[in-house]
Amino acid sequence: MARTRAQIKAEITTPFMANEVLAAKYGFAVGASFESEFSLVSLENIWFEIVTIAHFIHESFFDQHAKEVNERLANEMPGTLPWYRTMALRFQFGFSLKDDTDKFDNATATPEQIENSKIIKYSAVNEASDSTRVIIKIAGEQNGELTNFTDSTQIEAIENYFKRIKIAGTPLTIINYRADQLSFAMQIKVDPLVIDLNGMSILNGNYPVVDASEQFMKELDFNGELRLSALVDKVQIIPGVVDATLLSAESAWINPEIGDYGLPQPINVSKIAESGYFKIVTFDNIAYVV
Repeated sequence: MARTRAQIKAEITTPFMANEVLAAKYGFAVGASFESEFSLVSLENIWFEIVTIAHFIHESFFDQHAKEVNERLANEMPGTLPWYRTMALRFQFGFSLKDDTDKFDNATATPEQIENSKIIKYSAVNEASDSTRVIIKIAGEQNGELTNFTDSTQIEAIENYFKRIKIAGTPLTIINYRADQLSFAMQIKVDPLVIDLNGMSILNGNYPVVDASEQFMKELDFNGELRLSALVDKVQIIPGVVDATLLSAESAWINPEIGDYGLPQPINVSKIAESGYFKIVTFDNIAYVV
């Protein structure tokens, strides 16, 4: 692990200040503090700073390299959760696997064909709480928005792919659901010179709270934790918003037994979407007050 710049500089300057020959030459007491004897603009300090920065950058490079190697090993080790996620993102629709491998045959394909065939854009992998199965959440993308797969040919290809590459004896559950439906009630105090009581920006004609909320959902990591406090923070920094109070929030997700959304359930502090992602279904419960 890389040392801090302060640690590196201290390890360089301490022997310097403990050297009796140098102490006699410069006129400082042996073991004195370097900072007390040399100014920030002194030639000695500048040289030590250059050496310190060089060592710090060098050690930081090693740390980053080690991190990348460890991540790659985790992602490439068959059977691990990161490996299943990597394999999901590597899926190529319309391509065949090489015999007895988990690699696709791209011998005659162009880079554009390969990229277009990778229809799984998002994936998250977890182990069930009882450790009996691996849960793989997947999603595609259309017009910049996350979406589930509805084409039966694509769904069948994805399921067959995982059957062929999975570790023997490991039950898999593939979650390919429509977005969890999110709704919330919020009271927002606005500056009437900037935002009117319908939530519209007087200057730009847009609805900044709606825009900020939708942007917040796009910034949320796939299968990431939705924190209600973070959503309020996002709204409160909007020019013209004086204060924002979240009154309630709830979400509904696909119930596989009925193949449709179940009853909305309240969100108290935070929530991870069952599908891996949320979609705000209404902004009608936002009240603007002065």
